Amino acid sequence: YISARDTSQHDTACGGTYIYIIINTQSFFDSMMHACVKNLIHTSFKPAVPQWRALSSRSGKIWNVYLSGEIHSDWREVIANGVKQKNLPISLSSPNTSHEDSDDCGAIILGMEEKRPNWDKIGASMNNVRTKTLIKDADVVVVRFGDKYRQWNAAFDAGYAAALGKSIITLHPPGISHMLKEVNASASVVCEDASQVVDTLAYVIDGTLPDTPRDGDDFVPIADRLGAGNPNP
Repeated sequence: YISARDTSQHDTACGGTYIYIIINTQSFFDSMMHACVKNLIHTSFKPAVPQWRALSSRSGKIWNVYLSGEIHSDWREVIANGVKQKNLPISLSSPNTSHEDSDDCGAIILGMEEKRPNWDKIGASMNNVRTKTLIKDADVVVVRFGDKYRQWNAAFDAGYAAALGKSIITLHPPGISHMLKEVNASASVVCEDASQVVDTLAYVIDGTLPDTPRDGDDFVPIADRLGAGNPNP
């Protein structure tokens, strides 16, 4: 029984919204109404449990990962196989990995040139259409540097990806880290082998970590090794 006469006002906070209930204090039903309303508020406006806690780490997104760099080893196949084994929602792309085709594409389609610089230019410009498009569309750019050849194209791709604000993962042997220190400084992750790239992608997408740490049995969690980051949480 709700009345505007001889009333008292009750304020109840509910999720940032205030509910004002005017109850006739002289009414026989006042105590019953108050109890019912109190119970309604208590049961119907409990703070919701964050639903994201129960959801999978995956967002339904297909990640575009561009694989740039040397074409003389099977690192791309290692990453592709790892992505398949972990069933990661990733679409992999790369430049044309046929050395001969990437050299001669312009001359085959447009006609031969008499001078080498012109031959190279029409081929490089044609390859650049693919490279620029796929790097722009990429969520992550993996750049592989080997220790046998100087990959000028890979360094250029890394700089282009950095200029676009792309997330970069570099991949190279530790022996050439010094020569690549500026490139690595722009990378989010620096890996030594292709399996680390796969594990990084799995963690970023799924939140899963490999069963065995890189340091094996020597691994110690940071809180045990270096102490709590915040001693007064």
